[in-house]
Amino acid sequence: MLLDGAELRDRLFELLQPYGLVIEWAAAGAQLPGSFWGEPEAGLAGNVLHVASDTPLHSALHEAAHFVCMSPARRAVLWRDAGGDHAEENAVCYLQILWADQLPGVGAQRLMQDMDAWGYSFRLGSTSRWFAEDATDARDWLQSRGIIDANGQPTGQSA
Repeated sequence: MLLDGAELRDRLFELLQPYGLVIEWAAAGAQLPGSFWGEPEAGLAGNVLHVASDTPLHSALHEAAHFVCMSPARRAVLWRDAGGDHAEENAVCYLQILWADQLPGVGAQRLMQDMDAWGYSFRLGSTSRWFAEDATDARDWLQSRGIIDANGQPTGQSA
Protein backbone atom coordinates (compact mmCIF):
# COMPACT_ATOMS: atom_id res chain seq x y z
CA MET A 1 0.00 0.00 0.00
CA LEU A 2 1.37 3.36 -1.06
CA LEU A 3 0.78 6.85 0.34
CA ASP A 4 -1.12 7.91 -2.76
CA GLY A 5 -4.54 8.77 -1.36
CA ALA A 6 -5.55 12.11 0.14
CA GLU A 7 -7.61 10.54 2.94
CA LEU A 8 -4.73 8.26 3.96
CA ARG A 9 -2.32 11.20 3.93
CA ASP A 10 -4.66 13.27 6.10
CA ARG A 11 -5.12 10.43 8.59
CA LEU A 12 -1.37 9.78 8.71
CA PHE A 13 -0.82 13.45 9.53
CA GLU A 14 -3.45 13.26 12.32
CA LEU A 15 -1.92 10.05 13.67
CA LEU A 16 1.62 11.42 13.87
CA GLN A 17 0.93 15.02 14.89
CA PRO A 18 0.82 14.34 18.67
CA TYR A 19 4.39 13.02 18.51
CA GLY A 20 5.82 16.26 17.11
CA LEU A 21 6.74 14.62 13.83
CA VAL A 22 6.43 16.81 10.74
CA ILE A 23 5.63 15.16 7.41
CA GLU A 24 7.26 16.56 4.28
CA TRP A 25 5.62 15.37 1.08
CA ALA A 26 7.64 15.09 -2.13
CA ALA A 27 6.67 14.16 -5.67
CA ALA A 28 6.77 10.48 -6.60
CA GLY A 29 10.30 9.46 -7.54
CA ALA A 30 11.86 12.47 -5.83
CA GLN A 31 14.92 12.14 -3.66
CA LEU A 32 13.84 11.74 -0.03
CA PRO A 33 16.27 13.23 2.48
CA GLY A 34 17.22 10.87 5.26
CA SER A 35 16.10 7.69 3.49
CA PHE A 36 18.10 4.75 4.85
CA TRP A 37 17.10 2.35 2.06
CA GLY A 38 16.79 4.92 -0.73
CA GLU A 39 13.73 6.07 -2.59
CA PRO A 40 10.86 5.43 -2.38
CA GLU A 41 11.43 4.39 1.26
CA ALA A 42 10.67 7.05 3.88
CA GLY A 43 13.44 9.20 5.32
CA LEU A 44 14.05 10.72 8.74
CA ALA A 45 15.87 13.96 9.39
CA GLY A 46 15.41 15.40 12.86
CA ASN A 47 11.68 15.62 13.47
CA VAL A 48 10.83 15.44 9.75
CA LEU A 49 9.47 12.33 8.06
CA HIS A 50 10.14 12.54 4.32
CA VAL A 51 7.67 10.65 2.12
CA ALA A 52 6.20 10.69 -1.38
CA SER A 53 3.07 9.26 -2.98
CA ASP A 54 5.10 6.18 -4.00
CA THR A 55 6.43 5.60 -0.47
CA PRO A 56 5.10 2.36 1.01
CA LEU A 57 2.91 2.97 4.04
CA HIS A 58 4.81 0.37 6.07
CA SER A 59 8.01 2.35 5.47
CA ALA A 60 6.47 5.64 6.62
CA LEU A 61 5.01 4.01 9.74
CA HIS A 62 8.25 2.20 10.52
CA GLU A 63 10.39 5.33 10.35
CA ALA A 64 7.81 7.31 12.34
CA ALA A 65 7.79 4.59 15.00
CA HIS A 66 11.59 4.80 15.20
CA PHE A 67 11.25 8.52 15.91
CA VAL A 68 8.71 7.85 18.67
CA CYS A 69 10.72 5.03 20.26
CA MET A 70 14.12 6.72 20.38
CA SER A 71 15.39 8.92 23.17
CA PRO A 72 15.18 12.71 22.89
CA ALA A 73 18.99 12.83 22.67
CA ARG A 74 19.00 10.56 19.62
CA ARG A 75 16.09 12.48 18.07
CA ALA A 76 18.09 15.71 18.35
CA VAL A 77 20.84 14.40 16.04
CA LEU A 78 18.73 12.13 13.86
CA TRP A 79 19.77 11.81 10.24
CA ARG A 80 18.91 8.76 8.17
CA ASP A 81 19.96 6.00 10.58
CA ALA A 82 17.56 5.66 13.52
CA GLY A 83 19.87 3.19 15.23
CA GLY A 84 18.57 1.45 18.32
CA ASP A 85 18.96 -2.08 19.57
CA HIS A 86 17.09 -5.29 18.82
CA ALA A 87 14.48 -4.67 21.52
CA GLU A 88 13.73 -1.21 20.15
CA GLU A 89 13.46 -2.55 16.60
CA ASN A 90 10.85 -5.05 17.76
CA ALA A 91 8.95 -2.28 19.54
CA VAL A 92 9.04 -0.18 16.35
CA CYS A 93 7.53 -3.05 14.35
CA TYR A 94 4.85 -3.61 16.97
CA LEU A 95 3.90 0.08 17.11
CA GLN A 96 3.59 0.42 13.35
CA ILE A 97 1.15 -2.51 13.36
CA LEU A 98 -0.94 -0.88 16.10
CA TRP A 99 -1.03 2.37 14.13
CA ALA A 100 -2.22 0.57 10.99
CA ASP A 101 -5.49 -0.26 12.74
CA GLN A 102 -6.08 3.49 13.15
CA LEU A 103 -5.85 4.20 9.43
CA PRO A 104 -8.86 3.84 7.10
CA GLY A 105 -8.64 0.98 4.65
CA VAL A 106 -5.41 -0.34 6.14
CA GLY A 107 -5.61 -2.38 9.34
CA ALA A 108 -3.00 -4.52 11.01
CA GLN A 109 -3.48 -7.57 8.76
CA ARG A 110 -2.92 -5.59 5.57
CA LEU A 111 0.16 -3.90 6.98
CA MET A 112 1.62 -7.20 8.17
CA GLN A 113 1.16 -8.65 4.67
CA ASP A 114 3.02 -5.65 3.23
CA MET A 115 5.78 -6.08 5.82
CA ASP A 116 6.17 -9.74 4.83
CA ALA A 117 6.25 -8.86 1.12
CA TRP A 118 8.97 -6.25 1.73
CA GLY A 119 11.13 -8.72 3.60
CA TYR A 120 10.71 -8.13 7.32
CA SER A 121 11.74 -11.35 9.03
CA PHE A 122 10.74 -12.76 12.37
CA ARG A 123 11.57 -15.98 14.23
CA LEU A 124 8.19 -17.52 13.50
CA GLY A 125 8.34 -16.86 9.75
CA SER A 126 5.69 -14.17 9.36
CA THR A 127 4.83 -10.82 10.83
CA SER A 128 1.35 -11.93 11.87
CA ARG A 129 2.62 -15.01 13.75
CA TRP A 130 5.27 -12.91 15.49
CA PHE A 131 2.69 -10.27 16.47
CA ALA A 132 0.20 -12.84 17.78
CA GLU A 133 2.58 -15.31 19.41
CA ASP A 134 6.00 -13.81 20.12
CA ALA A 135 5.81 -10.05 20.59
CA THR A 136 5.27 -9.80 24.35
CA ASP A 137 8.72 -8.27 24.76
CA ALA A 138 7.90 -5.53 22.23
CA ARG A 139 4.59 -4.76 23.91
CA ASP A 140 6.28 -4.63 27.33
CA TRP A 141 9.00 -2.34 25.95
CA LEU A 142 6.38 0.10 24.62
CA GLN A 143 4.32 -0.01 27.83
CA SER A 144 7.34 0.58 30.05
CA ARG A 145 8.02 3.82 28.19
CA GLY A 146 4.40 5.00 28.13
CA ILE A 147 4.12 4.73 24.34
CA ILE A 148 1.18 2.34 24.68
CA ASP A 149 -1.19 1.95 27.61
CA ALA A 150 -2.15 -1.15 29.60
CA ASN A 151 -4.75 -2.00 26.93
CA GLY A 152 -2.08 -1.92 24.21
CA GLN A 153 -3.30 1.33 22.66
CA PRO A 154 -0.96 4.12 21.54
CA THR A 155 -0.91 7.04 23.98
CA GLY A 156 0.48 9.76 21.71
CA GLN A 157 3.60 9.92 23.91
CA SER A 158 7.21 9.36 22.84
CA ALA A 159 9.99 7.60 24.74
